[in-house]
Amino acid sequence: MSSKFETILIIDFGGQYTQLIGRRIREANVYTEIVPFSISLEKLKAQQPKGIVLSGGPSSVYETGAPVCDPAILKLGIPILGICYGMQLIGKEFGGRVESAAQREYGSRSLESVRPSCLLDGLRRVWMSHGDRILEAPPGDPVRKVFGVQFHPEVAHTENGEALLRRFVFDVCRCRGDWTVGSFIETAVARIRSQIGNGRALCAISGGVDSTVAATLVSRAIGDGLVGVFVNTGLLRKNEYEKVLSMLKDNLHLNIQGIDASERFLNMLAGVTDPEKKRKLIGNEFIRVFEEEAQRIGSVDFLVQGTLYPDVIESVSVKGPSQTIKSHHNVGGL
Repeated sequence: MSSKFETILIIDFGGQYTQLIGRRIREANVYTEIVPFSISLEKLKAQQPKGIVLSGGPSSVYETGAPVCDPAILKLGIPILGICYGMQLIGKEFGGRVESAAQREYGSRSLESVRPSCLLDGLRRVWMSHGDRILEAPPGDPVRKVFGVQFHPEVAHTENGEALLRRFVFDVCRCRGDWTVGSFIETAVARIRSQIGNGRALCAISGGVDSTVAATLVSRAIGDGLVGVFVNTGLLRKNEYEKVLSMLKDNLHLNIQGIDASERFLNMLAGVTDPEKKRKLIGNEFIRVFEEEAQRIGSVDFLVQGTLYPDVIESVSVKGPSQTIKSHHNVGGL
């Protein structure tokens, strides 16, 4: 989706606030992607980012095996903002000295600027969470547009922290803020239409936000070339099956097939008490029902899946050091 929009790349070093950095930048209508620290120089350059943010992380840059990105990335001439661990990595790579602090620093602190800064103006109370410090800073170079802060501007505890991120994105990286809901819809529909063309697509729709939005976008692109399938598992609320089916047909004008498999599901679940076993049984049975309906519908060229970015984050992080949360049903399979 980034082909049309100006992009800020966030390189993930395993920080607990990495996703929050992305959210703050997107709130400014700027497209951003989170990528692992192991991203190659070639792949990063291919995305043509307007700027790069280096996230925080739990490691120490001077330790063996600490996560590092390709040093050449830091010397591309692209504006860079290092946050916490990201700042320490910049310091080390550009000739500074990083060491363990005598005492960890955690909590709110007052910020005092010793010289004017295009990023720090107006910041007074900031949030710290680190155990290392830069003892000797590397030589400064205002032309290089490489910045670092030890505190976390992305968290709510840093007063006016979002202003720092906005200044980096707009004043330093010169982004326009063109990533809006309207522009996203326009781009998504155009890409779907280009990819599917005159083909047919099949989508399982639950009536929830994820699958309904995905189906609506595809329907706008190819019309009745999309066939939606809504399965009544018998586990919906009273009258929900009828209401959702009506909404999908009458309000959103989707080409939708309703399948009432409630008796089939309830008979299968009779006597089962273990929640995880129930989840697996429901998932497997849903797949069987969906496959049977797909065979009845006939030839289709594409399967539409309502998978969100958070589903990917939950399941695999970004192949970096961040902890996997769980295998999400929309990504990892059932």
